[in-house]
Amino acid sequence: MDASTVGIRLASGIATPLIKRLFRGEGAGAGLVDRPVRISSYVSLREKRVLDAADLRRLAEGLVDEASATSGERRIPPGEEAGVATALAATLHALGDVTLSDLEAVRLGPRAFARELRSAAPDPLLSRDAALFHEDLLEATCLHILNFFTQRSTFIPATLVQQTRDIAELIAKIDELLNRIRRQDARDPEFERRYLDYIVRRHGTLTIFGLDLAPGSARWPLDVAYIGLAAENGRTGVPPGPADEVLTRHERVLLRGEAGSGKTTLIQWLAVSAARGEQAGRIPYVLPLRTLTRHGERLPPPARFLAAVGSPLTGEQPQGWEGRVLRDGRALVLVDGLDEIPEAERPQAHRWLEDLLAAYPGNRWLVTSRPAAVRGDWLTDQDFEELQLAPMSRAEVAAFVERWHTAAEGEAEELDLLRERLLHSVHSKPELARLATNPLLCGLFCALHRERRGFLPSGRKELYTAALSMLLHRRDRERGLRLPELAEEPQLQLLQRLAYWLIRNGRAELGRGRAEALIADALPAVPAAQVLGDAPAVLRHFLERTGLLRAPTEDTVEFVHRTFQDFLGAGAALDEGGLGELTRHADDDQWEDVIRMAVAQGRPRDRAAIIRDLLIRGSDRSELLAFACLEFATELEPELREDVQAAAGRLIPPATDEAAQALARVGPLVLELLPGPELVGDATKALHTITAAGRVGSDQAIPFLARYVGHSSAAVRMELARLWSRFEARPYAEQVIARLPAEDPLTVLSDEALDALGSCSPRRRLTVAGPVTPGALARYLARIHPERLTLRDNPSLTDLRFLRGQDSLSALVLQRCPKITDVDALAGLPVRAAVLDLSAPAVRLGGVLSGWDRLAELEVRGDLSWSLDDVAQGASLTHLDARSRPRPEHGLRGLSRHKRMRTLMLGAEWGPATAADWRELGALPELRILVLEAGALDEMPEDLRLSSVEELELAHVGGDPKRFLRRLPALLPGLRLLSVLRSWEHADVIADGLRTGPVQLGWR
Repeated sequence: MDASTVGIRLASGIATPLIKRLFRGEGAGAGLVDRPVRISSYVSLREKRVLDAADLRRLAEGLVDEASATSGERRIPPGEEAGVATALAATLHALGDVTLSDLEAVRLGPRAFARELRSAAPDPLLSRDAALFHEDLLEATCLHILNFFTQRSTFIPATLVQQTRDIAELIAKIDELLNRIRRQDARDPEFERRYLDYIVRRHGTLTIFGLDLAPGSARWPLDVAYIGLAAENGRTGVPPGPADEVLTRHERVLLRGEAGSGKTTLIQWLAVSAARGEQAGRIPYVLPLRTLTRHGERLPPPARFLAAVGSPLTGEQPQGWEGRVLRDGRALVLVDGLDEIPEAERPQAHRWLEDLLAAYPGNRWLVTSRPAAVRGDWLTDQDFEELQLAPMSRAEVAAFVERWHTAAEGEAEELDLLRERLLHSVHSKPELARLATNPLLCGLFCALHRERRGFLPSGRKELYTAALSMLLHRRDRERGLRLPELAEEPQLQLLQRLAYWLIRNGRAELGRGRAEALIADALPAVPAAQVLGDAPAVLRHFLERTGLLRAPTEDTVEFVHRTFQDFLGAGAALDEGGLGELTRHADDDQWEDVIRMAVAQGRPRDRAAIIRDLLIRGSDRSELLAFACLEFATELEPELREDVQAAAGRLIPPATDEAAQALARVGPLVLELLPGPELVGDATKALHTITAAGRVGSDQAIPFLARYVGHSSAAVRMELARLWSRFEARPYAEQVIARLPAEDPLTVLSDEALDALGSCSPRRRLTVAGPVTPGALARYLARIHPERLTLRDNPSLTDLRFLRGQDSLSALVLQRCPKITDVDALAGLPVRAAVLDLSAPAVRLGGVLSGWDRLAELEVRGDLSWSLDDVAQGASLTHLDARSRPRPEHGLRGLSRHKRMRTLMLGAEWGPATAADWRELGALPELRILVLEAGALDEMPEDLRLSSVEELELAHVGGDPKRFLRRLPALLPGLRLLSVLRSWEHADVIADGLRTGPVQLGWR
């Protein structure tokens, strides 16, 4: 270490006599006879041969005089030289007590070696200036001492011996590591390139019903078709976020969604984006459970992932490749369709997931399911975040319709006219708007609307019937294809057999041989279908011409969507008179839609029999299902209808979130039974009541929800505000939002909502999230000058010009707006509190911070360039969260002028790295809460005291915690609470270390 790195330089002529008298001489060799060679073994003080305490004091006084004369300016007040000399002599006297060897001391360097001496010596009890002078003088002396060690005759031989031992130990450890870790196959990178290319080709297209593409193109490119949907936490009321970003925010996710809501499409999107390198280098495994367990097989280990899904690359991967990917934490495991395996097999699936998670931590996991398939906490014990796909918003429906008509073949003018008519119909007819909430049904609407020249069915049963007619018969006939003439009914009869077999066996896939056998058994009873040929020919026709069946692998068959399987299976149950079999499965989620569709297709007496049997079963689920069936029972005895409503009424108001969601699936009928606020005294039940109404998905719920705007519960009002995104923006704003208290938090998710808010209920405190355009923001802010504004999750904003002149803005939050590179418009605003979390490295905050004279609270995250010198001179910070990158050039210089600082949170880049940084912290008399990396404590000067700090939170604690636990009482004498990560491997050591003291342990 060069002498220029310490605060004081000592001439060799002054230091050398001291060094020679401190240490006795020694003989040649490596010093192996006194192992290990401790410094204390050759310090003259202990030998009493050369140096005594008085001599040491006189030499220390000489060093103090020399340092004072050469430092260029007086470092300490007159009269304190004697105290520094006494302290230096006492510290050097500790050389006889240290247990280090000279080799270990040299490795430490002068600064750390000086710390070792200080810890072994008594507290010098010096003034602040004298203590700093003593510290610098001690480091300069230690530099000469270490230089002396390197010149000793035994040092070089001892160093060589120690290096030999270290190398031998290192070689042994590497050999052991190589024995434990399998060598990565050199073929892995080449195979991964082929595998990722296959994933893109295999999952890079979609089937959209009724979409006629160019010749030779049977599927829709995913890049064109994909509509980014929203995922939300239905339990906590967190506003929706992009579903395709769920795995950037959470490592493990259970994603629920109704049939056709886009779960499988999302999995395709995530797999393809990962294969293209857009998921931090993750290797995707797409694992549809219906395929993995089509015959009730055990779920596969990683080595069989490719074989289990029928990948053509099976057997070509290097041996053990899947395991290596998972062990390295590089996998993106996408498990699709938990609801598509029998309920009896789901515990096995849970154990399979548990085993994989325990064996391969650190990967990303997504599991999808229909909402009712498993209980709400099914994977909570495995740290899964439970989210739900939100219904498509009006903007998402419009985007889907736009893309569908852009991709469809035909005359542009005609398609434009059809698109506009369809959007008008969906938005103006409540029954259509309620159905057009997922990609499956939107695709059906587009296809049927085009085929029928603007005519659309009005109900779910009519929609599916029309779609089947289009796919089975009309499309090929109207295209003029020369195919055998075959009516719809014979095809339906055969398809129903396949569907009902799958439902009865709890499957979503069946083998091609089994499908051919089922068709062969049915053909004698359906002679009209024999015009297509034998069973293999009939199955080939269904696969190639109807678009209802597909072959995920060469030897398996499945319906193109589970919705068609359930609809056709219900028809088969009615034909076979199997009403009792239907109702026996009322508590099985796989049969829920089958039963509803049976009621929709059945004759009046069939409907009555099914609904009556559901009531007789008497379970909550069966009674709710009977209530849901009323939507499809156009003709039903009045007495039976009243019995159903009475039974359902016993479950109202809902007591849990799961019960609220179950009621919502009933549809608008539930609005007639849900009680108003005057009948619901309990705030929790009121919250679940409006949750059920809000999830119905119909604007008919708006007047009902408006009755709750005056509720005393803040949680109820917050849920009303959150539900805004599910409804048409302006009617909801006029009837609900405008009547909520102005001080309630509010999040705006679209241009339409922001415009509606500005017209009927302007707010000066709001959050704007998602792709709201600069134009909409400018229109709102031109009329309303907000006091508090949050802008987050906006993928398109590049600058903030719309904030110029906002002279009332006292609080500003910018989060996850990745394209913002220009923040000049923030300069001069009267901001008192700011959160700036931006990721564009080009953003520089200096010009903005220098003009915020009123600033008191500041949080900065992301890749932003700034320093404490940038903060306006008139500002006095009380709260600072500095977790940005990079580290400022001058560290924490300037922090000490913020004397009112109470909370200080420092990230890895901003942590105190020098004694000067720590002195800045030491000058904050009101600092109460301190958050930093544990490693920063190693640089904390021994003589520094942060007496005001009451709470300390440590991040990224590494190594043995005892090193800082023993120092905490002296360094932070007022400490009352220490917080660390519960998952840290040494958390138990900390707990033991704090058990008998006054400091409490907090977990994060």
